[in-house]
Amino acid sequence: MDFVKVKNVSEYDGKEVKLRGWVFNLRKSGKIWFLVFRDGTGIIQCVVLKNLVDAEVFDKKTILTQESSVIITGTVRKEDRAAIGYEITVSNIEIVHVADEYPIGKKEHGADFLLSNRHLWLRSKKQTALMKIRHTVYYAITDYLNGQDFYRFDSPILTPNACEGTTTLFEVPYFDEGTAFLSQSGQLYLETGIMALGRCYDFGPVFRAEKSKTRKHLTEFWMMDAEAAYVKHDENMDIQEGLIRHVIRTVIERNEEDLKILERDIEQLKKADAPFIRMTHKEAIDKVNNKGGNLSYNDDFGSVEESMVTDDSDVPVFIERWPAEIKAFYMKRDENDSNIVLGDDLIAPEGFGEIIGGSEREDNHDMLLERMKSEDMDIEPYQWYLDLRKYGSVPHSGFGIGLERLVGWVSGVKHIRETIPFPRTIYRLNP
Repeated sequence: MDFVKVKNVSEYDGKEVKLRGWVFNLRKSGKIWFLVFRDGTGIIQCVVLKNLVDAEVFDKKTILTQESSVIITGTVRKEDRAAIGYEITVSNIEIVHVADEYPIGKKEHGADFLLSNRHLWLRSKKQTALMKIRHTVYYAITDYLNGQDFYRFDSPILTPNACEGTTTLFEVPYFDEGTAFLSQSGQLYLETGIMALGRCYDFGPVFRAEKSKTRKHLTEFWMMDAEAAYVKHDENMDIQEGLIRHVIRTVIERNEEDLKILERDIEQLKKADAPFIRMTHKEAIDKVNNKGGNLSYNDDFGSVEESMVTDDSDVPVFIERWPAEIKAFYMKRDENDSNIVLGDDLIAPEGFGEIIGGSEREDNHDMLLERMKSEDMDIEPYQWYLDLRKYGSVPHSGFGIGLERLVGWVSGVKHIRETIPFPRTIYRLNP
């Protein structure tokens, strides 16, 4: 008899199957008891009837505990009252391991307790649902980019210099070479890739040493960076919008039950799959100030201001064309106004804030060199980056997506620490 996964039991109605997994819960009542079973693909109720099983099997209700590992043999029965429409009438239970008393019970636990037991908390319904949605978001991003002729191009985690300064980087001693840094972005390396492959992306962990305590920050998180040759500012935003809308559709299609477990407003999420709004940085500042804000035209936006920009929108909002003085050295200046860069931030609605940062990149060698000197940058470590503007330079653009922030918005989970298996914050390195 083949082993069957919970997600596939509907294909075996009326047939005897075997399932391998864990005890999610137990309910006992006289001549009948219920074993709620999970295997990673789903949860199903298994019914144990005294008159249908050996006494030894029936008495296992006194042995089994929450999170014990078991192999269940039984018949699949249609049951309209069940969450997945089916249940199992048990004929045999094989105990693989009896778990100790599980520390995470039905009572409320504080965040610190749950994070200290993250290795166990991940088994809960909501955390499992989040990890499944994370998987889908990762898949959807790569699926979309592959379909747009982007090539996976892995950038190094250990780097000799920074993408946007070293003040928020982790330093690592590196043999006789001196100090290396844990990468905060693969962007500069991806720009080398596009000169060979046309379009590239990477996807992996990056690190920020800034001591931020907000619900939107981690010190280690996953970033997807993409770069594309012969793509200018407006097309760059088109690609970003297409990607996010693809992610929304894919998650709704593949993770509807997980979204329900998380009590996500799916209809609200569906509304976000529509043309995005685009406004300039100046227009966004005006909007915020008209709602009671107090920002100048050279200010960045905090979480409160980002919410003010999107609070009347069902779709994400691009804030584009930023003041050059508050953006990175590599961003292309607007040919009509050198004080403006062709950059964009994509702000998710419902108070979730920025999920993408992107820009057209400066492709002129002399202009980029002048900008780097004006910011007192050490030129020698970046000479290879400048070389890209000497040997076949072309207009090009790119963007980066923080995976955890995107997962948070799509799933409706407010705190970023729940969107990654093991969060690293300024206060937490374990487990």
